[in-house]
Formats: sequence, C-alpha cells, structure tokens
Amino acid sequence: MAKKGMIEKNRRRQKLAKQFAGKRAALKAITQNKDLPLDERLNATLKLAQMPRNSAEVRFRLRCEVSGRPRAVYRKFKMSRIALRELGNKGLVPGLVKSSW
Repeated sequence: MAKKGMIEKNRRRQKLAKQFAGKRAALKAITQNKDLPLDERLNATLKLAQMPRNSAEVRFRLRCEVSGRPRAVYRKFKMSRIALRELGNKGLVPGLVKSSW
C-alpha cells in the first residue's frame, strides 16, 4: 500500500489540473499561434508560468485505485498488475477470465 500522503498529493494535483485545464489550454493556444504578435505571445507565456505548477496535467500520476501503487497500472482497469491478478483470481473483475489449459 502506498503512503496516504502521496495518494492525497496526487488527488490534489488532479483536482488542480481539472480546475485550470481551460485557462491553461487557452494560454497555450495563444503561445503557439504564430500569427499573433510576439509581445502578446510573450505575455501569455508569462501568465502560464505564473500559474501553479501542480495545475499541469503531466504532474499527476496514474495510480492503482485499490492499493495506490504508482507503477504497472493498467489504464483500462485502473488497477496495478498485482491487484488485478488477486481480484481476477477471485472473479471480482468483470470480463476477466483466468486462463488455464
């Protein structure tokens, strides 16, 4: 099980990223638009730099919903390989069948 503080920090980052997503996208579109004047693009870049760092989507990490493990997480199930195997063997994951031959 992951530390509860790390899980909470990740949740806060995810919440901030959702909150600032529209504003970040608008500023990023301005900075990448080559038709606009340079000073306007520079101002948008400075505003983007003043936003909280944790509001960027790349700052939060995909974690297992069951254990909080940060590595080897399947996006489809939102679970780590270990939790997926344990719950799959018990038959608790719909659509997952343990293969045997």
